[in-house]
Amino acid sequence: MKTAYDPEVDALYVSLSDRPSVESEEISPGVVFDFDDDHRLVGIELLNARTRLATDALVAAE
Repeated sequence: MKTAYDPEVDALYVSLSDRPSVESEEISPGVVFDFDDDHRLVGIELLNARTRLATDALVAAE
């Protein structure tokens, strides 16, 4: 599992697999799940991350 935070757009991405994402679904406002071609979850994107997570978590992900 890998995390990456982009402070310019305030988005955190959690990569759960090295498999490529072929489909995305916004499961709730600002939370997007990415799926591979077998519909397995491969990543999670959190938009407006500063309002959802502690600053420590975002700094660690940069």
